Amino acid sequence: MRDELVPDALWSKVAPLLPPRPARRSRNPGRLPLDDRGALAGIVYVLKTGVTWREVPREVAGCSGITCWRRLRDWTEAGVWPELHRVLLDELRRDGVLELDTAVVDASHVRALKRGAETGPSPVDRARAGSKHHLITDAGGIPLAVLLTGGNRHDVTQLLALVEAIPQIRGIRGRPRQRPRYLYADRGYDHERYRDALRRLQITARIARRGTPHGSGLGTVRYVVERTFAWLHQYKRLRTRYERRADLHLALMQLACALICHRKRPKPL
Repeated sequence: MRDELVPDALWSKVAPLLPPRPARRSRNPGRLPLDDRGALAGIVYVLKTGVTWREVPREVAGCSGITCWRRLRDWTEAGVWPELHRVLLDELRRDGVLELDTAVVDASHVRALKRGAETGPSPVDRARAGSKHHLITDAGGIPLAVLLTGGNRHDVTQLLALVEAIPQIRGIRGRPRQRPRYLYADRGYDHERYRDALRRLQITARIARRGTPHGSGLGTVRYVVERTFAWLHQYKRLRTRYERRADLHLALMQLACALICHRKRPKPL
Protein backbone atom coordinates (compact mmCIF):
# COMPACT_ATOMS: atom_id res chain seq x y z
CA MET A 1 0.00 0.00 0.00
CA ARG A 2 2.94 2.32 0.62
CA ASP A 3 3.89 2.21 -3.07
CA GLU A 4 0.30 3.10 -4.03
CA LEU A 5 0.29 6.14 -1.75
CA VAL A 6 3.80 7.24 -2.73
CA PRO A 7 4.66 5.79 -6.17
CA ASP A 8 8.24 5.74 -7.41
CA ALA A 9 7.68 8.68 -9.77
CA LEU A 10 6.48 10.88 -6.90
CA TRP A 11 9.14 9.73 -4.45
CA SER A 12 11.87 10.56 -6.96
CA LYS A 13 10.67 14.20 -6.82
CA VAL A 14 10.29 14.34 -3.04
CA ALA A 15 13.48 12.63 -1.88
CA PRO A 16 15.96 15.32 -3.12
CA LEU A 17 13.95 18.03 -1.35
CA LEU A 18 14.00 16.51 2.13
CA PRO A 19 16.37 18.17 4.61
CA PRO A 20 19.50 16.16 5.48
CA ARG A 21 19.41 14.25 8.71
CA PRO A 22 21.84 15.30 11.44
CA ALA A 23 25.00 13.25 11.64
CA ARG A 24 24.81 10.34 14.05
CA ARG A 25 27.20 10.24 16.96
CA SER A 26 29.92 7.62 16.82
CA ARG A 27 29.24 6.61 20.41
CA ASN A 28 25.72 5.82 21.54
CA PRO A 29 24.16 6.76 18.18
CA GLY A 30 20.70 5.68 19.26
CA ARG A 31 18.07 4.05 17.09
CA LEU A 32 18.19 4.21 13.33
CA PRO A 33 15.80 6.86 11.94
CA LEU A 34 12.60 5.50 10.45
CA ASP A 35 12.00 5.41 6.70
CA ASP A 36 11.11 8.78 5.14
CA ARG A 37 9.07 7.21 2.34
CA GLY A 38 6.95 5.33 4.86
CA ALA A 39 6.39 8.53 6.86
CA LEU A 40 5.28 10.32 3.68
CA ALA A 41 2.90 7.44 2.94
CA GLY A 42 1.38 7.95 6.39
CA ILE A 43 0.96 11.67 5.74
CA VAL A 44 -0.75 11.01 2.40
CA TYR A 45 -2.94 8.38 4.09
CA VAL A 46 -4.17 10.94 6.64
CA LEU A 47 -4.70 13.51 3.88
CA LYS A 48 -6.77 11.12 1.78
CA THR A 49 -8.81 9.38 4.47
CA GLY A 50 -9.15 12.11 7.10
CA VAL A 51 -8.29 9.77 10.00
CA THR A 52 -6.53 11.05 13.09
CA TRP A 53 -2.77 10.69 13.31
CA ARG A 54 -3.06 8.00 15.99
CA GLU A 55 -5.19 5.89 13.65
CA VAL A 56 -2.53 5.55 10.92
CA PRO A 57 -1.96 1.78 10.47
CA ARG A 58 1.63 0.76 11.10
CA GLU A 59 1.51 -1.48 8.03
CA VAL A 60 0.91 1.63 5.90
CA ALA A 61 3.70 3.84 7.21
CA GLY A 62 6.02 1.44 8.97
CA CYS A 63 5.97 3.83 11.93
CA SER A 64 3.46 5.48 14.23
CA GLY A 65 1.15 8.24 13.10
CA ILE A 66 2.79 10.58 15.62
CA THR A 67 6.10 10.05 13.82
CA CYS A 68 4.34 10.93 10.54
CA TRP A 69 3.04 14.13 12.16
CA ARG A 70 6.54 15.04 13.33
CA ARG A 71 7.91 14.55 9.81
CA LEU A 72 5.09 16.73 8.44
CA ARG A 73 6.05 19.42 10.95
CA ASP A 74 9.78 19.21 10.20
CA TRP A 75 9.33 19.11 6.42
CA THR A 76 6.88 22.01 6.57
CA GLU A 77 9.41 24.11 8.47
CA ALA A 78 12.02 23.14 5.85
CA GLY A 79 9.78 24.40 3.00
CA VAL A 80 9.44 21.03 1.26
CA TRP A 81 5.82 21.29 0.07
CA PRO A 82 5.86 24.55 -1.94
CA GLU A 83 9.13 23.45 -3.51
CA LEU A 84 7.62 20.07 -4.48
CA HIS A 85 4.64 21.89 -6.00
CA ARG A 86 6.98 24.14 -8.02
CA VAL A 87 9.02 21.17 -9.28
CA LEU A 88 5.86 19.47 -10.54
CA LEU A 89 4.62 22.69 -12.16
CA ASP A 90 7.97 22.93 -13.98
CA GLU A 91 7.45 19.40 -15.26
CA LEU A 92 3.90 20.15 -16.43
CA ARG A 93 5.09 23.23 -18.29
CA ARG A 94 7.86 21.22 -19.93
CA ASP A 95 5.24 18.71 -21.09
CA GLY A 96 2.99 21.45 -22.48
CA VAL A 97 0.17 20.82 -20.00
CA LEU A 98 -0.03 24.24 -18.32
CA GLU A 99 -2.06 27.09 -19.83
CA LEU A 100 -0.46 30.05 -18.08
CA ASP A 101 -1.91 32.90 -20.14
CA THR A 102 -5.15 32.61 -18.14
CA ALA A 103 -5.58 32.26 -14.37
CA VAL A 104 -8.75 31.80 -12.32
CA VAL A 105 -9.26 32.56 -8.61
CA ASP A 106 -11.84 31.67 -5.99
CA ALA A 107 -12.18 30.84 -2.29
CA SER A 108 -13.91 28.16 -0.25
CA HIS A 109 -14.88 28.08 3.42
CA VAL A 110 -14.17 25.17 5.79
CA ARG A 111 -15.06 24.77 9.45
CA ALA A 112 -12.17 24.88 11.95
CA LEU A 113 -13.03 22.55 14.81
CA LYS A 114 -10.01 23.36 17.00
CA ARG A 115 -9.74 27.07 16.13
CA GLY A 116 -6.11 28.23 16.12
CA ALA A 117 -4.31 30.75 13.91
CA GLU A 118 -5.96 31.89 10.66
CA THR A 119 -9.51 31.22 11.86
CA GLY A 120 -12.40 33.60 12.33
CA PRO A 121 -16.18 33.79 12.70
CA SER A 122 -17.64 32.59 9.44
CA PRO A 123 -20.37 34.78 7.89
CA VAL A 124 -21.76 31.71 6.08
CA ASP A 125 -21.76 29.30 9.06
CA ARG A 126 -23.53 31.11 11.92
CA ALA A 127 -20.29 32.75 13.05
CA ARG A 128 -18.68 29.42 13.88
CA ALA A 129 -14.89 29.34 13.71
CA GLY A 130 -13.72 28.69 10.17
CA SER A 131 -10.96 29.19 7.65
CA LYS A 132 -10.87 30.03 3.96
CA HIS A 133 -8.95 28.24 1.24
CA HIS A 134 -7.90 30.70 -1.46
CA LEU A 135 -6.91 29.15 -4.78
CA ILE A 136 -5.54 30.27 -8.13
CA THR A 137 -5.40 27.87 -11.09
CA ASP A 138 -4.39 27.94 -14.73
CA ALA A 139 -6.99 27.80 -17.52
CA GLY A 140 -7.22 24.01 -17.17
CA GLY A 141 -7.75 24.01 -13.42
CA ILE A 142 -4.25 22.97 -12.39
CA PRO A 143 -3.54 24.61 -9.00
CA LEU A 144 -0.80 27.24 -9.11
CA ALA A 145 -0.93 28.50 -5.50
CA VAL A 146 -3.05 28.27 -2.35
CA LEU A 147 -3.40 30.50 0.70
CA LEU A 148 -5.11 30.13 4.07
CA THR A 149 -6.92 32.89 6.00
CA GLY A 150 -9.57 33.23 8.65
CA GLY A 151 -13.14 32.53 7.61
CA ASN A 152 -14.12 36.19 8.04
CA ARG A 153 -11.59 37.55 5.53
CA HIS A 154 -13.11 38.86 2.29
CA ASP A 155 -12.10 36.98 -0.85
CA VAL A 156 -10.80 40.07 -2.64
CA THR A 157 -8.22 40.83 0.07
CA GLN A 158 -6.20 37.81 -1.08
CA LEU A 159 -6.40 38.49 -4.82
CA LEU A 160 -2.99 40.14 -5.17
CA ALA A 161 -1.43 37.79 -2.63
CA LEU A 162 -2.52 34.82 -4.75
CA VAL A 163 -1.00 36.35 -7.86
CA GLU A 164 2.24 37.01 -5.97
CA ALA A 165 2.22 33.45 -4.60
CA ILE A 166 2.53 31.90 -8.08
CA PRO A 167 6.09 30.51 -8.21
CA GLN A 168 8.50 31.16 -11.04
CA ILE A 169 7.61 28.26 -13.33
CA ARG A 170 10.43 27.06 -15.54
CA GLY A 171 10.49 23.81 -17.51
CA ILE A 172 11.39 25.28 -20.90
CA ARG A 173 14.16 27.52 -22.15
CA GLY A 174 13.73 31.24 -21.65
CA ARG A 175 12.42 33.33 -18.81
CA PRO A 176 10.30 31.60 -16.15
CA ARG A 177 6.58 32.45 -16.14
CA GLN A 178 5.01 33.90 -13.02
CA ARG A 179 2.24 36.21 -14.23
CA PRO A 180 -0.86 35.37 -16.27
CA ARG A 181 -2.12 37.73 -18.96
CA TYR A 182 -5.78 37.39 -17.99
CA LEU A 183 -7.34 36.79 -14.60
CA TYR A 184 -10.94 35.58 -14.16
CA ALA A 185 -12.95 35.92 -10.94
CA ASP A 186 -16.55 36.21 -9.74
CA ARG A 187 -18.34 39.31 -8.42
CA GLY A 188 -16.78 38.94 -4.98
CA TYR A 189 -13.52 40.25 -6.48
CA ASP A 190 -15.03 43.33 -8.16
CA HIS A 191 -13.16 46.30 -6.70
CA GLU A 192 -11.57 49.14 -8.66
CA ARG A 193 -8.48 49.31 -6.44
CA TYR A 194 -7.64 45.68 -7.22
CA ARG A 195 -8.46 46.10 -10.90
CA ASP A 196 -5.98 48.99 -11.01
CA ALA A 197 -3.36 46.92 -9.17
CA LEU A 198 -3.75 44.08 -11.70
CA ARG A 199 -3.43 46.60 -14.53
CA ARG A 200 -0.12 47.79 -13.09
CA LEU A 201 1.06 44.17 -13.16
CA GLN A 202 0.06 44.06 -16.85
CA ILE A 203 -2.75 41.60 -16.10
CA THR A 204 -6.15 42.09 -17.74
CA ALA A 205 -8.94 41.59 -15.19
CA ARG A 206 -11.91 39.56 -16.41
CA ILE A 207 -13.99 40.01 -13.26
CA ALA A 208 -17.78 39.97 -13.21
CA ARG A 209 -19.31 43.35 -12.32
CA ARG A 210 -21.58 43.76 -9.33
CA GLY A 211 -25.12 44.87 -10.09
CA THR A 212 -25.08 43.47 -13.63
CA PRO A 213 -27.33 40.59 -14.74
CA HIS A 214 -25.99 37.07 -14.67
CA GLY A 215 -25.02 35.50 -17.96
CA SER A 216 -21.78 37.38 -18.60
CA GLY A 217 -20.26 34.24 -20.12
CA LEU A 218 -17.23 34.39 -17.79
CA GLY A 219 -18.38 31.19 -16.11
CA THR A 220 -17.42 29.18 -19.18
CA VAL A 221 -13.80 29.88 -18.16
CA ARG A 222 -14.23 30.30 -14.41
CA TYR A 223 -15.82 26.93 -13.68
CA VAL A 224 -12.44 25.18 -13.62
CA VAL A 225 -11.53 26.60 -10.21
CA GLU A 226 -14.73 25.14 -8.72
CA ARG A 227 -13.76 21.78 -10.16
CA THR A 228 -10.31 22.08 -8.63
CA PHE A 229 -11.87 22.77 -5.22
CA ALA A 230 -13.80 19.53 -5.70
CA TRP A 231 -10.49 17.76 -6.41
CA LEU A 232 -8.92 19.31 -3.29
CA HIS A 233 -11.83 18.37 -1.06
CA GLN A 234 -11.69 14.77 -2.23
CA TYR A 235 -8.81 14.74 0.24
CA LYS A 236 -10.97 14.35 3.33
CA ARG A 237 -8.53 16.00 5.72
CA LEU A 238 -9.14 19.30 3.91
CA ARG A 239 -12.95 19.28 4.13
CA THR A 240 -12.75 20.30 7.79
CA ARG A 241 -9.76 21.93 9.44
CA TYR A 242 -8.54 19.80 12.35
CA GLU A 243 -5.01 21.23 12.65
CA ARG A 244 -4.65 23.93 15.28
CA ARG A 245 -1.42 25.06 13.60
CA ALA A 246 -2.19 27.04 10.45
CA ASP A 247 1.14 26.17 8.82
CA LEU A 248 0.37 22.44 9.00
CA HIS A 249 -3.09 22.83 7.47
CA LEU A 250 -1.57 24.95 4.70
CA ALA A 251 1.11 22.28 4.26
CA LEU A 252 -1.57 19.63 3.66
CA MET A 253 -3.22 21.95 1.11
CA GLN A 254 0.10 22.38 -0.70
CA LEU A 255 0.71 18.63 -0.65
CA ALA A 256 -2.75 18.05 -2.11
CA CYS A 257 -1.99 20.56 -4.90
CA ALA A 258 1.26 18.71 -5.61
CA LEU A 259 -0.60 15.38 -5.78
CA ILE A 260 -3.09 16.87 -8.24
CA CYS A 261 -0.20 18.13 -10.38
CA HIS A 262 1.44 14.71 -10.23
CA ARG A 263 -1.82 13.12 -11.34
CA LYS A 264 -2.03 15.50 -14.31
CA ARG A 265 1.31 14.44 -15.79
CA PRO A 266 1.00 12.87 -19.25
CA LYS A 267 0.86 9.10 -19.04
CA PRO A 268 3.85 7.32 -20.61
CA LEU A 269 3.05 5.55 -23.88
